[in-house]
Amino acid sequence: MKRTLMTAAAACALGLAAGCASYGMEETATPPAAAAAEAAAAPATAEAAAAFVADAERRLAALSEEAARIQWTRATNITHDTMWLESRINAEYTELQVELANGAARFNEVEVPADVRRKLNLLRLGIVLPAPNRPGAASELAEITTRLDSTYATGKFEFKGRQITLDEATILMAESRDPAELEALYEGWRTVSPVMAADYARMVEIANEGSRELGFADTGAMWRAGYDMEPDAFAAETDRLWEQVKPFYENLHCYVRNRLNAKYGDEIQPDTGPIRADLLGNMWSQQWGNIYDVVAPTTGGESSYDLTQLLVSKGYDAEKMVRTGENFYVSMGLDPLPQTFWERSMITRPEGREVVCHASAWDLDNLEDIRIKMCTQVNGDDFYTVHHELGHNYYQRAYKDQPFLFKNGANDGFHEAIGDFVGLSALTPTYLNQIGLLDTVPGEEEDIPFLLKMALDKIAFLPFGLMVDRWRWGVFDGETTPAEYNDAWTANMLRYQGLTPPGPRPENAFDPGAKYHIPGNTPYTRYFLAHIYQFQFHRAACQQAGWTGPLHRCSIYGDKAVGERFNAMMEMGQSRPWPEAMRAFTGETGNDASAVADYFAPLNVWLTEQNRGRDCGWEA
Repeated sequence: MKRTLMTAAAACALGLAAGCASYGMEETATPPAAAAAEAAAAPATAEAAAAFVADAERRLAALSEEAARIQWTRATNITHDTMWLESRINAEYTELQVELANGAARFNEVEVPADVRRKLNLLRLGIVLPAPNRPGAASELAEITTRLDSTYATGKFEFKGRQITLDEATILMAESRDPAELEALYEGWRTVSPVMAADYARMVEIANEGSRELGFADTGAMWRAGYDMEPDAFAAETDRLWEQVKPFYENLHCYVRNRLNAKYGDEIQPDTGPIRADLLGNMWSQQWGNIYDVVAPTTGGESSYDLTQLLVSKGYDAEKMVRTGENFYVSMGLDPLPQTFWERSMITRPEGREVVCHASAWDLDNLEDIRIKMCTQVNGDDFYTVHHELGHNYYQRAYKDQPFLFKNGANDGFHEAIGDFVGLSALTPTYLNQIGLLDTVPGEEEDIPFLLKMALDKIAFLPFGLMVDRWRWGVFDGETTPAEYNDAWTANMLRYQGLTPPGPRPENAFDPGAKYHIPGNTPYTRYFLAHIYQFQFHRAACQQAGWTGPLHRCSIYGDKAVGERFNAMMEMGQSRPWPEAMRAFTGETGNDASAVADYFAPLNVWLTEQNRGRDCGWEA
């Protein structure tokens, strides 16, 4: 069964962590204090701007590998000492980023070459949580962010007389069909987060102060400015994309609610209004694939295989899952992973120490020291996750020859979409047959079951992918006060997802903190964008491969021509605005959710028929 989120890279408050590039060590040409003083005294000319950028790249590179290795050490061995080390290096790195971001602002009105201007802008936008330029601010911010992340990673709660971890709770939620048990799991995990609320509010204050120093209205506005468009224009663009896919989500919501009503009855889940969140098989109700057994079609065909069972029957273990993922990229003409990947990655959960199990991909030296960190289990979800995380690693390695500040994805949505795009092929029966997991490819009679399983994850995720940062943007701009944190989160669940908690929430509830990306400070709109981009990539790749069948059956496994064009896009890194990277691979220059509709078109027709005569929708 599907058990966990299609997890992606976890970014720390520095913008350096897993899934984003960590940068290689170089010698600093000038001592930091002297370099800062020298830069401040120099006239603001084009030549001075170029020299400033070159020095900034050297200084960032000189500190970043140390930071990445300490972050890796803390994530794979959480102790008082490793938390202390990470807090110190995070503070040091943040102070450097703030200094350089403020220094870059000196050249705002100077005419400089396009690549220099882009680097100056990236220096201002490269901090996820900027500390203000005053003594002690970076240290306080680093201490808070490390404490929040570690509180989440080590969280446990009592369930049936014993303490359980999130890993255990996630599996139980996927498999249980007892409403009382599901409610206890849902509410139990959320007992770990109230202690985070005060820290989170203080963190927002500090980061907003730093963002204003950099010329942004607040931290949310700074995040939205990182997409080669104005912050308000980016918010409007995500609204437009949501309107493109919202009707399909409402169709899926209506169908699933009816099947839950048939399973549990009116007292547990009425056939109108919102869905009770804990019934959907996922701790955050962001993907619903775990309850396929509850909502499987009664008409429209049955699925003849279960991916988890196939993996188990073929003797897969965690390493074989990862090697299979590597083989997909190699089949497209990309190089194998380095030997150090296998020696240094954390592929399974180690015994005897606390770790961050949230799956992520790392680049520690910005060259070849790429790794993944996963507590891999042999199931269909982690099979997908492996293909996804390796997408980050292959992207990181593809742009390693770019200048320092361009060593990143075209935007953060691209970094998430790369592996998701490969994952669309990896879940097809076509691919499973190509690698020997399936003996034969099922016929079109299994299309509806397959597409329903995909929609329960891909379509169900879209409103969640939007609402997380909608909540944070309201927190950052002051619309949502600390006293309103939880009510605003619950209101967003209802507005976007059409979901409600299983019961009243306590006064001290801080449910946002029960989702990793809130205490982990990872901007989340990237995942919403990735769920659009991956289908654009997939449609374009299948067209390039000459595929003429249904889009959901296309696998680009083994297509080296597609791989060459794909790698050319990845090699661009962040050197050009993202529409140019999009065009390099797809021929398109904008965001377009029509590829989602193309992929799921047969299912949408089927859902519309299933919902005929029902009262769909919910009141927000």
